Amino acid sequence: MRHRTGRALCFGVLFLLGSLAVITQLTASAQSKPQTPLQTQSRTDLAKRIQTRLLELRKEAEFPGLNVGICPPDGKAWSVSVGFADLESQRPLKPADRMLAGSIGKTFVSAITLQAVEEDVLDLDAKIEKWLGKEPWFARLPNARDITLRMLMNHTSGIPEHVLHKDFTKVLREQPDKIWKPEELVAFILDRQPLFEAGKGWSYADTNYILVGMIFERATGKTVYGEVERRLLQPLKLKETSPSDRRVLAGLIPGYVAENSPFGFSGRTLVEGKFVVNPQMEWCGGGFVSTAQDLARWAKALYDGKLFDPASQEDLLNAVPAKTGRGDKYGLGVQVRESAWGVSYGHGGWFPGYLSEMEYFPDYKTAIAIQVNTDDFAKLKRRPRAFVAEVAKIVLGEGSAK
Repeated sequence: MRHRTGRALCFGVLFLLGSLAVITQLTASAQSKPQTPLQTQSRTDLAKRIQTRLLELRKEAEFPGLNVGICPPDGKAWSVSVGFADLESQRPLKPADRMLAGSIGKTFVSAITLQAVEEDVLDLDAKIEKWLGKEPWFARLPNARDITLRMLMNHTSGIPEHVLHKDFTKVLREQPDKIWKPEELVAFILDRQPLFEAGKGWSYADTNYILVGMIFERATGKTVYGEVERRLLQPLKLKETSPSDRRVLAGLIPGYVAENSPFGFSGRTLVEGKFVVNPQMEWCGGGFVSTAQDLARWAKALYDGKLFDPASQEDLLNAVPAKTGRGDKYGLGVQVRESAWGVSYGHGGWFPGYLSEMEYFPDYKTAIAIQVNTDDFAKLKRRPRAFVAEVAKIVLGEGSAK
């Protein structure tokens, strides 16, 4: 008995010493990791540096205005603005000015869909025929009987894009007040050849998320917009984010559309406070108006892993190769990309007159979002993500780049 006790005591001492060694190593590692400017500089100083850099970029380009939202590890988000909210009146841009967020809206749709999966209401790997098979048009959908919900969400369904169909844009211009039903949007791609076999390729299409929204509403008996509000916007206090479901949207500033817009109109998007077409047509392909600060807060909440259980978070980030850039991948409504600060999670957004980008850097637990009130890349001189990188250099540090 005494012999066993001695062996146990010896083992306990060795275990304790080993644990202390590991703790010492971890502490030393944490201490050796360089601190970011977010940790060592005041927000006032960082904001001045960001504004100075953005003003330099604005001199090189011709964008009207740009808002930046930053959500650091402590979750206390802040914003920086440069330029004009309205070129005609020369009104300065403010952090609270709202813009259409474009395809970033897919991230909200994905989030509530994954929550419904956790509740056993939906199944990512079930064929969509389960929910849509009784629709009279279902058999005319490309790859109809081979598509799963997961394939819609990661754009591997093979379904073509309806947004750029000439008949769709024609109706949009001719009937700017039209309130579109999801079935009317899907109708533009019925009877068309699939782009590839279901699950055997990748092609981005808003149409995928129109179908996701239809499936969500049939399975839950509730509306997408209502559930985004209940499950996400209210709990996270994203007060500046709301559905873009009408032509008059409170707080929306004008955007400026490039001359070669595929929608067939250019110039100012707001005429007497009214959008030139009904943005309601975007629905689950995007469908929200927001601010850069709200988008940064949303990115941090979504990718911090606090909205889902670990299995759902893994599903969200389990990405397939995408055709958006070298090494880019796409998960369930999330772009997974490499950056100078390690892997990043986020999404870009385009809507006529506006460009948005949100990006979360998990190694730094920091999210950065930008919104600009033009979609003219020729005048912008660079991709929206490049502006995120410029801000990241200031708040995360050049020296911490990997």
